[in-house]
Amino acid sequence: MSDAMKSVAIARMIERPNTRQFIEKMFEDFMEFHGDSLVADDGAVVGGIASFHGIPVTVIGIQKGHTLEENVECNFGSPNPEGYRKALRLMKQAEKFGRPVITFVNTAGAFCGIGAEDRGQGEAIAKNLMEMSRLKTPIISIFTGEGGSGGALALAVADRVWMLEHGMYSVLSPEGFASILWRDSSRVAEAAELMKMTSEHLLKNKVIDRIIPEPKEGLENNLDFTTEKMKEALDQELMELRGKKTEELLEERYQRFRKFGEWTETVEKEAMPGEEGMPGEETGE
Repeated sequence: MSDAMKSVAIARMIERPNTRQFIEKMFEDFMEFHGDSLVADDGAVVGGIASFHGIPVTVIGIQKGHTLEENVECNFGSPNPEGYRKALRLMKQAEKFGRPVITFVNTAGAFCGIGAEDRGQGEAIAKNLMEMSRLKTPIISIFTGEGGSGGALALAVADRVWMLEHGMYSVLSPEGFASILWRDSSRVAEAAELMKMTSEHLLKNKVIDRIIPEPKEGLENNLDFTTEKMKEALDQELMELRGKKTEELLEERYQRFRKFGEWTETVEKEAMPGEEGMPGEETGE
């Protein structure tokens, strides 16, 4: 198994700590809010207000379960449009009261069922991207496991984007990549390496800003090790971000995401070398 595929396997472990566990370890006085004020409450998105070392913050995260019953309740961590609209409602409330926003991302992707599409899944994600890009309060996003496509990006247009050591972030799964590019899902390990979706690759290419280390014995066995590192980093970054003027904050956020076009072109050139064929495709030579 390739190093990239090992990280993918760890990121997907059902024992991996979820958003509620991170909130419990890192924040005080968490008060959860429910509903999107339009249709329903989505168990795949957890959000509310809390205190971090005396600072009022808004905390939002995508929830996964540890058992079949828990995963059914949170739709296996795949939000419906109501979840994204709940998140946006909380972010706009945070903007009104000047609270920093902290998001936790762990999803294979947004739910793609017919009902979700009927209720405007694409529009809900797009609106989050637009509103987060100009939200007048600091945003820090932390990838704790999987980061799948727009379903993850809808909570990750942030001033700072961090990732746990064995997290991942990509436009699609390595299985999907292999099936589309080579029509061979058995080449999933090769796809994972080629996609540069792990924390080391993403930090090198400045898609993320920081890697949070995980304990050697596994995150599920020593969550305190990682949450202490995260709290130290939050102390530092919140102080810096809260000290910036709103205009400066928004301009830096804008410029951060404008750079992604250059990175995407580089990755595409490496993944698709010339016109001689796709990676791994026989050219007849």
